[in-house]
Amino acid sequence: MQKIAPCLWFDGNAEEAANFYLSVFPASRLAATLHHTDASPGREGDVLAITFELDGQEFMALNGGPQYHFTPAISLMVHCASQQEVDRYWSTFIDGGGKAVACGWLEDRYGVSWQIVPDGLLEMLRDPDREKANRVMVSMMNMIKLDIAELRKAYRGE
Repeated sequence: MQKIAPCLWFDGNAEEAANFYLSVFPASRLAATLHHTDASPGREGDVLAITFELDGQEFMALNGGPQYHFTPAISLMVHCASQQEVDRYWSTFIDGGGKAVACGWLEDRYGVSWQIVPDGLLEMLRDPDREKANRVMVSMMNMIKLDIAELRKAYRGE
């Protein structure tokens, strides 16, 4: 068990969301399901929480009720090795009710915010040559889904 694991609050569809996320990420697994008992606030036998791992990262999906909703103030970042991987994650999260936001950010059908980020982007943005880093930032800020080739062209000054 990892020391710190995010708990995502859902309104009755935690199991559906967890199963969706498990289908998106290879090397993922369902770890445990916790059901309501006669002592908990939900209906006995209904799913209270699901613990699952996405590529080794532990999460909990909790059926907490309608009191709280996701905001982009917290997002989950997916590091991608290729444009093909960026495209695959992007379309998987958008299909079925997700929505594109900007600069590699999107919101999935459950309201969770994700950043689909190509490997190397953060290094380009951290480059001590501020002109290079600024060109990449300007390029990124004008994108919705990130395009690795265009980011690299901006970095090189093309």
